[in-house]
Amino acid sequence: MDSQNRQLATRLSAAFNGGGAASARPWLWRPLLQLIARGEPVTAQQLAQATGRTTDQVREALAANPDTEYDRHGRITGSGLTLNPTPHRFEVDGIQLYTWCALDTLVFPVVLGRIARVTSPCHATGRPVRLTVAPDRLTSVEPATAVVSLVTPDAPASIRTAFCNQVHFFATPDAASGWLEEHPGATVLPVADAYELGRPLTETLLTGNAPPDCC
Repeated sequence: MDSQNRQLATRLSAAFNGGGAASARPWLWRPLLQLIARGEPVTAQQLAQATGRTTDQVREALAANPDTEYDRHGRITGSGLTLNPTPHRFEVDGIQLYTWCALDTLVFPVVLGRIARVTSPCHATGRPVRLTVAPDRLTSVEPATAVVSLVTPDAPASIRTAFCNQVHFFATPDAASGWLEEHPGATVLPVADAYELGRPLTETLLTGNAPPDCC
């Protein structure tokens, strides 16, 4: 990873760990995603058992994240990885899931330790972008010219609003040009570069500490 992308990963890590997201609590984040990946809503009791915390501690941590999605029974249905449809389709072990943004599709296979098949429309043209992402590598990208848009929020309360809603796939860099004109300060990266950027970012989110090669 070049120095510019390392700096971008550092800024994103600081924003995520400084905000109200579940990712700011490493003890909660991975177990929550693993439970959601089963394809069923998750109870606070299940999450407490998975994390070794009390139900009250789990509820307090979840309450700090305004983006957490719930069903009408109060069960968790989404936090980055979600059961609720979005443009970013994320299939793991034959289970159809979704993610809040394009970068999530590259990060979550590492967190879950499973291969994911991703389909998401180009944000400008609607052309499908298809990926296969393994825990240790990006296996395939179609079209090969696809890019991911990125912004760098300043520790917002809502990661989904400030970051996820701006992180899209585009089929080509040219397709992203109009979006970039409307979003000064944003950038786009080839999917392979976005995947590499996501690796130190994932380590930071899982441990709460920036990895040495990120700073």
